[in-house]
Amino acid sequence: MARYFDVHPVDPQPRAVAQLADLVRSGALIAYPTDSGYALGCALGNREGMDRIRAIRELGHDHQFALLCSEFAQLGRYVEMDNDVFRAVKAAKGPYTFILKASREAPKVMLHPKKKTVGVRIPQHKVPLALLRELGEPMISSTLILPGETDPMTEGWIVNDEIGSHLDAVVDCGECGLEPTTVVDLSGDEVVIVRYGAGDPALFE
Repeated sequence: MARYFDVHPVDPQPRAVAQLADLVRSGALIAYPTDSGYALGCALGNREGMDRIRAIRELGHDHQFALLCSEFAQLGRYVEMDNDVFRAVKAAKGPYTFILKASREAPKVMLHPKKKTVGVRIPQHKVPLALLRELGEPMISSTLILPGETDPMTEGWIVNDEIGSHLDAVVDCGECGLEPTTVVDLSGDEVVIVRYGAGDPALFE
């Protein structure tokens, strides 16, 4: 059964954040709140963690995972961006996931098998930001949408009750966004909105 962490939504307790970071580094799969619903996360290069995410969500191997980053500066190491894409991503504050061309440093296990792309996201929620800063690197992430559902899970206690046996930790802070991110593919010649969500799509239409 998963360890259950009750974390303050505005001022996350350093001890809890440090414990979560240690779990992630040791190979744990966690469920955590974001500004756009719950997500599943594991450390970079954690192939087993990714397989567990696929099993929970019943996803194929062509699922586009995202790199959850603490700040814009981290993105340049893992993705390729020309000037237009750079400006577009930097200007879009809020709940967006961007699909971009992967750089050579992006973990190969999480690249789309055909397109060689990677999703990237910078959350606005203080809890995952605190965790990412403690880790010192991005996490592999996927929105926690269960099979047959269209919306992400939004309550920590429900996550723990329904799928806690498949997780190593559940983070509950009592506050969570209700809509998934808007997913925007900027990897090709044309902008494609893959999923409409909480981020205003008008910026890219």
